[in-house]
Amino acid sequence: MTRPIRILIADDHTMVRQGLSQICNAETDMQVVGQAANGQEACQLAAQVEPDVIVMDINMPILDGVQAARCITKAQPKIGVVILTMYRQDKHVFEAIKAGARAYLLKDADSDELLRAIRTVAAGEAMLDSGIALKMIEEFRRLQTDPVDETTLTPLSERELEILRLVSQGLDNTEIGDRLGLSEKTIRNRLTTIFEKLHVNNRIQATLYALRHGLASLDDDSQ
Repeated sequence: MTRPIRILIADDHTMVRQGLSQICNAETDMQVVGQAANGQEACQLAAQVEPDVIVMDINMPILDGVQAARCITKAQPKIGVVILTMYRQDKHVFEAIKAGARAYLLKDADSDELLRAIRTVAAGEAMLDSGIALKMIEEFRRLQTDPVDETTLTPLSERELEILRLVSQGLDNTEIGDRLGLSEKTIRNRLTTIFEKLHVNNRIQATLYALRHGLASLDDDSQ
């Protein structure tokens, strides 16, 4: 039997922690292994219980979620951090991603979206709420001081562009494979090639590149 996804919940509100724990523990492939009331506790528990995924609020005492994410991902880069917060501001989004978070969801997201984010991050992938993707583009554009020389990029094939567009719509590898009639492994290998060609490191950066250059649209569901 496959080991369940080990999850650490970090939020300074007890009821929120309990609610998130109930949602996760109700899933057969998930197990909550710890709860933290602030960022410092999250860092300490991450070292002790070695979770696969941490679901973490940004606005916490002692250490906030961004500081905690930076500390945790530096010490234990295999842990995936899902930021779950009420904040939509550019600064919080950008700082969370820079700190190593692999998913960023607003607290008004439904439970299915949260569970999907946890599974996506546990699989080593990344997920970004489409509602804040455009804000990320503007922030990267504003802060980017050493842009990639696009003349050195290798052009994407038609199939690679198709995969990139589906990634930009938030589909995971299995969903993309089903849509295109390809195996999940093939999609994973194609994504590695796409990342190399675009000089990016993950799905979020690839999505931002695609949106910024008009290769994809957030409301493009024509595939």
